[in-house]
Amino acid sequence: MNTVVQSQDRESLLKQWLETLAAGNFSEPVAASADASFRRYFRVYDTASACNRIVMDAPPDKEDCTRFILVTELLRSAGVNAPAIIQQELSLGFLLLDDLGSLPYLDILDATNADQLYTDAIQAIVKMQQIQHRLPEYNRTRLQTEMDLFERWYLSRHLNIALTPEQQQALANIFELLIDTALEQPQAFVHRDYHSRNLMKTEQDNPGVIDYQDAVNGPVSYDLVSLLKDCYIEWPRSRVETWLQQYYRLAQLDADFATFLRWFDFMGVQRHLKVLGIFARLNYRDGKAQYLDDLPLTLKYVRQTCERYPELAPLQLILQTCVLGHPKVRRP
Repeated sequence: MNTVVQSQDRESLLKQWLETLAAGNFSEPVAASADASFRRYFRVYDTASACNRIVMDAPPDKEDCTRFILVTELLRSAGVNAPAIIQQELSLGFLLLDDLGSLPYLDILDATNADQLYTDAIQAIVKMQQIQHRLPEYNRTRLQTEMDLFERWYLSRHLNIALTPEQQQALANIFELLIDTALEQPQAFVHRDYHSRNLMKTEQDNPGVIDYQDAVNGPVSYDLVSLLKDCYIEWPRSRVETWLQQYYRLAQLDADFATFLRWFDFMGVQRHLKVLGIFARLNYRDGKAQYLDDLPLTLKYVRQTCERYPELAPLQLILQTCVLGHPKVRRP
C-alpha cells in the first residue's frame, strides 16, 4: 500500500474516531503540522467546548503514544505548558489534545522580542530539569549512534565522500572527546528537540512545548544547544552567551561558567553532526527534501566551534579537506 493511500485511510479512521467521541461536535480535520517522524497533527473545532483541539495521528505500528503520554504528564506536573490530553485511543494511535495555538517561535522571533521569548524558554528548561523520573539514558552508545549518522548519511550518501582510514580514526577520536564531555556534565531531563519550531508563543505560561516524546535523561546543556544554536535561526554569539549566563544563574550548576560554556559548545558539535546526518537521511530515505535547506547553518555551527577550540582541529581539518568547497555544500 502506498503512502498516499495509507494517509487517506488514516484520515478516514480519524474522522470515525472523532464521531465516536461526540457525534457532530468536531469540525472537519485540517492539517496543522507534520514533523520528521510518522506523526501528523490535525486541528479541529470542538463545538461543545467552543475551542480548537489538536488530534495527533501516530500510527501504532510506527510510533509509541505511551511515551508521549508519560512525558506529557511529567512536563505538566513540573509546571511546563504541554498540551493536556483530552481523549486517547492507543490501539488506533489517536490522541485528542489541547491546542497551544499556531504561532511557533520561528514565525515571530526578531531582535526586539528575542530576549523575552528566550527568557521564557530558558525558565521552562530549568523547570524541566527538576523532573525526577527514570527515562532512557543519553548514554555513550546513544551519543555514538547519533554521530555515526554524520558519516553514513551526510558524508557518504549526500556528498559521496569516503574517508581514509586515518580520517576515520581522527573522527572516531573526536567522537570520543565529544561523548566524554557530554557525560561529564550533570545529567537531567532532556527534551531533545527544544527549538523554535517546537515552542509555541502562548498568552499564558509561555512557551507551549510540543514534540517531546523522545525525552531522555542526559547532559544539562543539550536543550540549550537546541534552543540557542537552533538549526533554523541564528543569533550573534554575544547574545547567545548572554542567554547562557541567564540559564547559568538560574540553574546554579556546580561548575564555573567557562567549563559550562565548553560543555555547551562541545554538545553543540555532537548535536549538529547528528543533525547533518538526519537532514540528509530525511531527504534520501524519507523524501523530505526541504531539510537540505537547513544544512548550511548546521554545518556553520560545527565550523565555528572547531575554530574556537584547538582540541577540535582534527575535525576542522576533515571539514576543510573533504567538505568545504564541495559543489553540494552551500554557505549560509
